[in-house]
Amino acid sequence: MGEDEPYNELSNVELWWVQHYEWLDTQGYQLRPRYAPGWVPSWEKNSKISKYEIEDGVWLPTGHTMDATRKSDGTFVALKRVERDKHPFEEEIAEFLQSDELASDRRNHCVKVVETLELPDRSNIILVMPLLRGYDDPMFQTVGELVDCLQQLFEGCNSCMKTTWLTDCNPRNAMMDAGSMYPSPWHPVDTDRKRNDVMEIVGHYSRTERPPTYYWIDFGISRRFDPSETHPLANPIIGGDKTAPEFQDITGPVNPFPTDVYYVGNLVREEFLQVMDGLEFLEPLIKDMVQDDPSKRPDMNEVVRRFEDIRNGLSYSQLRTGLTYIPIIAAIITRRFSSPSSA
Repeated sequence: MGEDEPYNELSNVELWWVQHYEWLDTQGYQLRPRYAPGWVPSWEKNSKISKYEIEDGVWLPTGHTMDATRKSDGTFVALKRVERDKHPFEEEIAEFLQSDELASDRRNHCVKVVETLELPDRSNIILVMPLLRGYDDPMFQTVGELVDCLQQLFEGCNSCMKTTWLTDCNPRNAMMDAGSMYPSPWHPVDTDRKRNDVMEIVGHYSRTERPPTYYWIDFGISRRFDPSETHPLANPIIGGDKTAPEFQDITGPVNPFPTDVYYVGNLVREEFLQVMDGLEFLEPLIKDMVQDDPSKRPDMNEVVRRFEDIRNGLSYSQLRTGLTYIPIIAAIITRRFSSPSSA
C-alpha cells in the first residue's frame, strides 16, 4: 500500500470496522463517517477540499482499537476488539478488575470496561471503555504534576497486583482520562487537533488546573492468580518492555510480580529520569525497582509506601517547580509535542 493510499482507500485494519459498522450501530455505537458503508471521501465530492484538512482523511494506521460515539448520550468511547483464540483471558481479567471489591477502591487505576459486546459469531468480543489519551500527552509542566501521575500509576499497579500479573506495564499502556482538561473534544487519532476540525489545534488546561485520572490499560497477556499465592510461578510472558534482566536468559518459570515492579520502575527511569533534570529524589526508589536480581526489588506495597514518604517530603515550592528536559534531547521532545498549554 503506497504512502498516500490510506487517504483514498481503507486499510485492512479499518475494513474490519467497516464490516461491523451497522452491527455496532444496532448495539448503540456509531463510528466516524469514514467507516460507514459506502463512504465517499469528502475531497472527491468537493475538489476545493484537501484530503489533509478534512476529518475523514484521518486514517487508523494500526491496532485493534477504534473510537465511537455512544448514541444514547453522545459520549465518546473506545472500542477494543479482542480475538478470543489469541487472548482468552482478557475478558475475564478486565471484568474482574471492575468487580465490586476492586471498583470501590479509589486506588484501582485499571481502565473501566463500560460494556462487553459479543459478536454474533462469538469469535470476537468488543470491550467498550472510556476514550483516553496517552498519559504524557500533553507534556508535564511541573514536578507536582508528574508526582501525581506516578502516585496513581504506582497505586494502580499495587491494587491490581494483589491478584493479577499485569505483564505489560509499558508507556503505551499508561493512559489518562483528560476530559476535564479539554473544553473541546480532541481527535482520537490526531490528538493535537479538534475532533471535528482537524485544521484547528485543540486547546487545553494544564494538569495543575484540572487534574486528570491515570489508568493502566491492555490486559491481553495478563494472568490472574489466587490471592493466596504470594509467590506464584509462571512461564515468562514478554510484553512491550523486553529489557527485564530475568528475561535475558530464561531457564524456567519465575515469580512474575517482581518483573512488573521492574517494568514500572523502568518506565520512570527511561521516560523521566533519563530525560529530565531535577528528579534526583526519585532515583533511590527507582534504582531499587530495576535491580538485576528480582528477589532484591521491593514489592509494590513497599514502592507505594516509599513513594508516599517521598511525596510528603517535597515542599510546595518543589512541587510547583517547572520540569526541565536535559538539553541534548530537549529538541526531540519539543518536536514530539506541540499542543498549546492553555485553553
